[in-house]
Amino acid sequence: MRLIRSQTKVIATIGPVSSSKEVLEKMFHEGVDVCRLNFSHGTHDDHLQVINNILELNQELNANVAILADLQGPKIRIGEVENNRVELIDCAEVLFVTEKCMGTAEKLYLSYKEFPRDVNVGDTILVDDGKMKLEAIETNGKDTVKARVIHGGFLSSKKGVNLPNTKISLPSLTEKDIEDVNFALDNNVDWIALSFVRSAEDLVQLKEIVRNKKKFARIIAKIEKPEAIDDIEAIIDASNGIMVARGDLGVEVPFDQVPLLQKDIVKRCVEKAKPVIIATQMLESMITNFRPTRAEANDVANAVLDGADAVMLSAETSAGKYPIESIAAMQKIIDWTEKGVAFNREALPVPGSRTFLPDSICLNACRMASQTNAKAIVTFTYSGYTAFKISSHRPQSDIFVFTRNKTLLRKMSLVWGVRAFYFDEHDNMDDAIQHSIDFLKEYKHIAEGDVVVHVGSTPFEEKGQTNMIKLSYV
Repeated sequence: MRLIRSQTKVIATIGPVSSSKEVLEKMFHEGVDVCRLNFSHGTHDDHLQVINNILELNQELNANVAILADLQGPKIRIGEVENNRVELIDCAEVLFVTEKCMGTAEKLYLSYKEFPRDVNVGDTILVDDGKMKLEAIETNGKDTVKARVIHGGFLSSKKGVNLPNTKISLPSLTEKDIEDVNFALDNNVDWIALSFVRSAEDLVQLKEIVRNKKKFARIIAKIEKPEAIDDIEAIIDASNGIMVARGDLGVEVPFDQVPLLQKDIVKRCVEKAKPVIIATQMLESMITNFRPTRAEANDVANAVLDGADAVMLSAETSAGKYPIESIAAMQKIIDWTEKGVAFNREALPVPGSRTFLPDSICLNACRMASQTNAKAIVTFTYSGYTAFKISSHRPQSDIFVFTRNKTLLRKMSLVWGVRAFYFDEHDNMDDAIQHSIDFLKEYKHIAEGDVVVHVGSTPFEEKGQTNMIKLSYV
């Protein structure tokens, strides 16, 4: 199995076509770093089987592929429609009702009970990823909204609805999400993604659940609402990572704004040492085709050039015809792109901040690695902070993390450039450094004559803030 892969990580959504252990093993070998469980689909039994398969493969292949639980959130959908297909005609009027019924071209059930109270006349209603557009023309404030079809089309059952102009009163964490969170935490997933985040406050309840269960999962805020863009700095600060979820984001905000929003969010996350994922439609054509389009290849490459930590596959690997080929194609694009780019980002430490000294150590470790053309930066960490910070500078050197914290190993698989290894107790820093060198030489990650930068904390046994750099030849 290829332990050293690209710096940019690959996330694959697991679904019916990829949940078996045999297919998952092929995905591991092609370069997947994180497996995403989409809780919008499947039962807990389905997800538990996938989790068990991933853990078994990690053990058998000596890998640390991470598990990301992606919560459904307050996704708004229409109900069932007659014959699973009705046509919405331009200029026709349609009633959206909150009482369940079989949908027709004249009346559709909407899962959002408060819609008649929250909507205003003139608000836009987008259906099926924006393929159909309606405008609210009347509401009784209780259970019915009348809308006019602006751009119609054929509509099938349970399609998603976006309301870019409506202030939605639904909580970010639904009852279903709470059940899914508890299941995910009980099974020790590494990352949990919260959908439809609107403000930093939306993350509070999820954090409390994780803390109360005494678990260590880290939280990713999915950016797919206009309100999230307005509060982006606070959301980045409050989360452990960000997902630019371009599916709903591209419907909720004008599509022409998405490219620069993506670049801006990536830049902010890298500066704050928060992992950032680019998601949705990256290799969409590979759901049915064995190779990507040129535009898709450019899309993946641009995410790599921007410095994203990870790029994500959705239906391509969960329900498409070519799940293995999709991962191989994405990995191939990443590998070629990374050959032609020098990253080296620098975020200067903030004087007077709580982390000023360790941040300064990490910055200068990366500068020393650049000046000496070091083969690797090796860090010892228990919390993971040093690894995140080193990664945020996007050094050319390989980043190897050694930790006594087993809960950290899989989490690091989402972080740009980082490869994490467990190591036993050592009494002092000198022994730890020698152990790391011997280990990396044994697995041919470094060789005689290479320059290596070590970063850590002394006294070693106190697990304190990073305060040490050592530069040496192997």
